[in-house]
Amino acid sequence: MAKLQLVQDPAADELLESNPFALLVGMMLDQQIPMEVAFAGPRKLAERMGGVDAGEIAAYDPAAFLALFSEKPAVHRFPGSMGKRLQTLAQAVVDEYGGDVVALWTSGDPDGAEVLRRLKALPGFGEQKAKIFLALLGKQYGVTPMGWREAAGDYGKSGVHMSVADVVDQGSLDKVRSYKKAAKAAAKAKA
Repeated sequence: MAKLQLVQDPAADELLESNPFALLVGMMLDQQIPMEVAFAGPRKLAERMGGVDAGEIAAYDPAAFLALFSEKPAVHRFPGSMGKRLQTLAQAVVDEYGGDVVALWTSGDPDGAEVLRRLKALPGFGEQKAKIFLALLGKQYGVTPMGWREAAGDYGKSGVHMSVADVVDQGSLDKVRSYKKAAKAAAKAKA
């Protein structure tokens, strides 16, 4: 597995690489903010909490967690709703996978379609986000269940620059940004 470079900050990227739950948290946070800011969120939490652990986040007092999440610089531009969603996500990982997010893609030796189904069942993960995260797992995290590329759809294709799954350096980050900008403009022109 190559070194992750999603944030372009060595400490933040190292946390994502070494802590699969932190990677899942970064993906959940990746909405309405730049992707590298979203994926830097787990590092902010780790600095404030001493780590990023599903059980610890799920058990945290909700008001205290929102205060921690909102501390400047806030983990997300919408700290109230995203802080609550993160606690809900952490609780789901605890309830469904015993707090071990890796079980999401290993328990019962699931194929790509099953991993996608499990991802879509998580709070904050719709179809697109689940496919992008599955592609990220396959392309950069060494998680390659049978049929993962097909289950990830276009995001699973090789040689594309469509999402965070394709960010391996500053150049690819710039290409993904260009792709997203063009896709947004095309959607706006359609509307």
